[in-house]
Amino acid sequence: MPTSAAPDARWCSDACRRHKLDETDRHLERTIDELLDARALTSSTCPSDAARAIGGDDWRDLMEPARRAARRMVARGEVEITQGGNVVDPSTAKGPIRIRRPR
Repeated sequence: MPTSAAPDARWCSDACRRHKLDETDRHLERTIDELLDARALTSSTCPSDAARAIGGDDWRDLMEPARRAARRMVARGEVEITQGGNVVDPSTAKGPIRIRRPR
């Protein structure tokens, strides 16, 4: 069941704002944090890593929620989204992305 976020929550898009946050969204954000914490500061992770970590056999259904989680984290300044090693605008990124700590 979607829940309300704090009034100062930062959203990645109007679609995220309408969706609100649920426990799966928060779990994906925590998982992305944990995956990055387990890697070198210069490393990155893929949204599919977070989706697989919590989704089991149904991980593919979590791919877009994992990308949304990463975009929210970008909006808060916690991570960057890259393609080909270059930071990209998460709202326009198409295709495979990587998530890393800001440099």
